[in-house]
Amino acid sequence: MSARRTPLAAALEEGPLVLDGGLSNQLEAQGCDLSDELWSARLLADDPRQIEAAHAAYARAGARVLITSSYQATYQGFARRGVTEKEATGLLERSVELARRAAEGAGGGVDRPVWVAASVGPYGAMLADGSEYRGRYGLSVEELERFHRPRIEALAAAGPDVLALETVPDADEAEALLRAVDGCGVPVWLSYSIAGEHTRAGQPLREAFALAAGNGQVLAVGVNCCEPGDADRAVEIAAEATGKPVVVYPNSGEEWDARARGWRGRSTFDPARVKAWHDAGARLIGGCCRVGPDRIAELAAVLADDQT
Repeated sequence: MSARRTPLAAALEEGPLVLDGGLSNQLEAQGCDLSDELWSARLLADDPRQIEAAHAAYARAGARVLITSSYQATYQGFARRGVTEKEATGLLERSVELARRAAEGAGGGVDRPVWVAASVGPYGAMLADGSEYRGRYGLSVEELERFHRPRIEALAAAGPDVLALETVPDADEAEALLRAVDGCGVPVWLSYSIAGEHTRAGQPLREAFALAAGNGQVLAVGVNCCEPGDADRAVEIAAEATGKPVVVYPNSGEEWDARARGWRGRSTFDPARVKAWHDAGARLIGGCCRVGPDRIAELAAVLADDQT
């Protein structure tokens, strides 16, 4: 399939789209307890209205793309809680339905639609031990492909506008994900978690991005859940390495302590950075962990000013 022929790809040719921010921090702001290995995915079963409300908060802030709550939703993770395969498939589908309802309720209309990106988190997210910030799980590309394919098939069947292959720490896992999405009928973006100019697993970003360069199913490449400062150069490398639109949504700049399950440091996320990202080729721009609706509203305003 050619990603450039899809409605979302056409929208990117007209101008940049604002992504949402961190779903977990908005859920916590709504009073939800996420101290659980399933993280926000637990609420798909326990309190789905909270997830829809969080999506709606970002849509009100100006987000044009809502990323689903399926980042940490896996068949294996649900099975540990006694959830059957059929029930897990239903929860994955629900993640798309909740985002779609919030998108439709945003009132954007045909001329200004709000799109839905189904989140496909890395293998390490299922482990819930911080492995998504390291990669190198000791699994082959083939084993990783087998892990990802069933979830991808379930999410694709739910009808999102795009699959977000996100927070990928390792080029080997990126290769597995690109194999797993082949033939699913939905365009994708590929977004790495990085440190400096390398993936978290240590591969040069230029080589990691190049995996998607000739793949027509990939409508954008880039980075997320990284420090805002690291995103500056990464956007340039992604555009140079692939010639594709770039997706960028860093976290607040604070650091996640997986052992303590808490954030450390201070926020360095500055919406003023987005003009430089846009000038370098970014077309999907938002925030990740600890970036809330207020920051997304500021980011949307900066991009709007940049277009006038």
